[in-house]
Amino acid sequence: MRLELFAIPGIPEVQPGDDVGAILAQAARASGEELRESDIILVAQKIVSKSEGRFRVLSEIVPSDEALDIAKRCGKDARKVQAILDESSAILRVSNATPDGIIIARHKSGWVSANAGIDESNLGSTDGQLLLLPIDPDESASRIAESILRCTGEKPGVIVTDTFGRPWRKALVNVALGTSEVPPIISWVGKTDAYGRRLNVSEQALADELAAASGLLMVKNAGKPAVVVRGLQWDRASRATCREYVRPVEQDLFT
Repeated sequence: MRLELFAIPGIPEVQPGDDVGAILAQAARASGEELRESDIILVAQKIVSKSEGRFRVLSEIVPSDEALDIAKRCGKDARKVQAILDESSAILRVSNATPDGIIIARHKSGWVSANAGIDESNLGSTDGQLLLLPIDPDESASRIAESILRCTGEKPGVIVTDTFGRPWRKALVNVALGTSEVPPIISWVGKTDAYGRRLNVSEQALADELAAASGLLMVKNAGKPAVVVRGLQWDRASRATCREYVRPVEQDLFT
């Protein structure tokens, strides 16, 4: 098997209300590429959240007593702490690590990550604002796929990605937050390995693997928020959802 990965060049600064699928289709065509039904498009969460207007203005946030208490413990701006609380179902860890503290939170969608996925980088001229995760990343991916279909007549798979830290390992890696028809997990349970031994627990995190690969081209300062994977043989799953990745709390041995 041979795969091709390439970033879509020429994507402009995305604004609230923009049609991300149309932007990607137009940028790909302008670069000499036509998106295909068999392609999988990896799209950075940042431009998805921007298009959906998922901003909060720091000056408009009033911190609660809980936010003020956590801010004292970790050194983070209490307004940012309040935004994290508003996006989370639970606060799992608080650390005063440099530069401004770390809060490990369980997002309302189930993800466990630093600061509930709230970000301030690469927001252009929007100083004093925070960018939140999409409300429903699966729905976001589906809207992008449908928009590409309208623009091109082709409906590729779409995955919305973000960078997460990992338990027991340093540094960040791109993971899948939302998917349109790309199965997040491929189960090998009941199948056999190369030597005929039955596999009892093996599950392949396909969407996460693709997201991680896209991170090689989504360089932080390159302005390349979309990557095409071409040449992969994959089966569509109409009900695919990245919520399959959420580990039930009772099985969570890390927190």
